[in-house]
Amino acid sequence: MPNTGSREVTQLLMAWSQGEQSALDRMLPIVHSELRRLARRYMRDERVGHTLQASALVNEAYLRLVDADGVEWQNRAHFFAVSARLMRQILVDYARKRGGLKRGGKASPVSLDEAIAARIPLDDDLIAVHEALLRLSEIDARKGQIVELRFFSGLTEEETAEVLNISPETVRRDWRFAKAWLRNELK
Repeated sequence: MPNTGSREVTQLLMAWSQGEQSALDRMLPIVHSELRRLARRYMRDERVGHTLQASALVNEAYLRLVDADGVEWQNRAHFFAVSARLMRQILVDYARKRGGLKRGGKASPVSLDEAIAARIPLDDDLIAVHEALLRLSEIDARKGQIVELRFFSGLTEEETAEVLNISPETVRRDWRFAKAWLRNELK
């Protein structure tokens, strides 16, 4: 993820965390292009003819960010990790509303490695991946966070380590474990 005004974004996030609502309005133009890129990445994986557009996904995520109370923003990478999580949740909610299959149902399993390598459309599979990620997070919250940050947010190992305040080697080790666990879970 590009390092767009990292210092300025972090300062604005801190001000927003301290209750300065105008900081969010000043920050949005700085991060908007990255949010759109993130939304386009998500939408690229959706089925052809999906009625939700990248701009609508950004707008919905923005509305949820504005309503987020009590978030203690750490830095720019943390902001994008939360934004990516919100976008993923919006798409999962959308798929469920469209009649997506619950608990995996008849959805064919998709491995995390296949999804990463091929960037296959996840639509109904998105629900299965989302639910498997929730199960992983119940077992080991940090490994679940690493999957969210690396796979869904597109953060590097170093950015993930920074957000979680752990070493890049720990990120690599947990990432390998999480992929293997999810691969097994999604079979």
